Amino acid sequence: MTRMTRDFGDTMKKDAVPAVSADVIFASLRFPNYKIGVNNQIMETKGDPKVLSMKEVVARETAQLLEQQKRMSVRDLASKFEKGLAAAAKLSEEARLREAASLEKHVLLKKLRDALQSLKGRVAGRNKEDVAEAIAMVEALAVQLTQREGELIQEKVEVKKLTNFLKQASEDAKKLVNEERAFARFEIENARAAVQRVEEALQEHERMSEASGKQDLDQLMKEVQEARRIKMLHQPSKVMDMEHELRALRAQLAEKSRLYLRLQKELSRTKEGEENVPHLYELEGAETLGSYLQIQPCSDNAPELSRCSIQWYRIATEGAKKELISGATKSVYAPEPFDVGRVLQVDILSKGQEITLSTTGPIDPAAGLGTYVEALVRKHDTEFNVVVTQTGSDHPTESIHVLHVGKMRMKLCKGKTTITKEYYSSSMQLCGVRGGGNAAAQAVFWQPKQGLSFVLAFESERERNAAIMLARRFAFDCNIILAGPDHKAPLET
Repeated sequence: MTRMTRDFGDTMKKDAVPAVSADVIFASLRFPNYKIGVNNQIMETKGDPKVLSMKEVVARETAQLLEQQKRMSVRDLASKFEKGLAAAAKLSEEARLREAASLEKHVLLKKLRDALQSLKGRVAGRNKEDVAEAIAMVEALAVQLTQREGELIQEKVEVKKLTNFLKQASEDAKKLVNEERAFARFEIENARAAVQRVEEALQEHERMSEASGKQDLDQLMKEVQEARRIKMLHQPSKVMDMEHELRALRAQLAEKSRLYLRLQKELSRTKEGEENVPHLYELEGAETLGSYLQIQPCSDNAPELSRCSIQWYRIATEGAKKELISGATKSVYAPEPFDVGRVLQVDILSKGQEITLSTTGPIDPAAGLGTYVEALVRKHDTEFNVVVTQTGSDHPTESIHVLHVGKMRMKLCKGKTTITKEYYSSSMQLCGVRGGGNAAAQAVFWQPKQGLSFVLAFESERERNAAIMLARRFAFDCNIILAGPDHKAPLET
């Protein structure tokens, strides 16, 4: 086929070709894509193979429905069939639109053929051959359009069949849903009836249990009363016997401890060759943390202690230099945690005569005190009930207070009133009371700051020593050495 040249327009008049009628409606803004095959056959160009037609989509959905029918729920199956029915309706509408478009194409091709026939009679030569060839192509296109219409009619028939099939499937699905719903209601009614029967049986069982339970309870009460009677007959005597045995054992242990200390002291004097030297005083008391040591005269010629000058010392190791315990100038001294593992010594000066007494060995630690303190260290704040026995201010004494030992500070309170609250500092002092009689083992001296001091008595010796160790532990964590007056405590406390 030869292309028409620009000279073709110059060889004919402008009014030779009649204008296309205005009532022609084009289905689209452009002609379909065609190409010329063998023997001038018009071939339609295939579209993108990836884009599926509506018929193929419906067919695929139908196949998936049939495959999933056995494993899908009834409700989902009905929903799927309804979607397929909607797709079939859409496909039917699309077929109707295609049929209308095909009719429009026929009208257009007929008018185009008439125009070409009219043009053929007015041209001559080579242009006439081209017009004839164009007419042949239009006729071939009309034939192909007719074939396409046949396919559309067949497709329309198949769509109708598919629509009818989907309608029937939807009806079947609805019927199946109704059947399943009725079956479910029947099962629910059976379950309610079974639950009601079980509730009635439980109520009957409870009534029977209450009747039999009262009898069992009466029998059990009788047995408990009998057991209590037997317990009251036998247990008090056993407890009293155990208490008497414990008291006897404690007395024997204390007597043996005193005898052991006396023998140890006599043995040490014998080793030193002083058996013929008269002894005026001796130390009495357990050499352990939580007790107290007291100077006792052992001769009628011993001067009164009130007229003597007394000073206590601690010695780290044998032959080491004595360390003066500031303020320990009484006849009674209660060891504190600093004294554990050290020998205590006291110098008695009377009328120019100096008498030196010392413990037989280092002060022993209190049993279980270390474990108790380690348990308190884990707390942020520990409370101790104390009695203020002496104060350096006008604060009333002989009243119960609460001493808070915390990780950063110490606080003394009475009820909701805070007496004093101070952070650990170099001006704070804390140590055991140096003197005070039998209560010295339970009392401490505490100076929160310059010009303010207290003497606090704890509930027990264990509480007193635990408070001292705990406060010194927290102060050491703050790089503060917490000790007594004029005392340079070692770093390892």
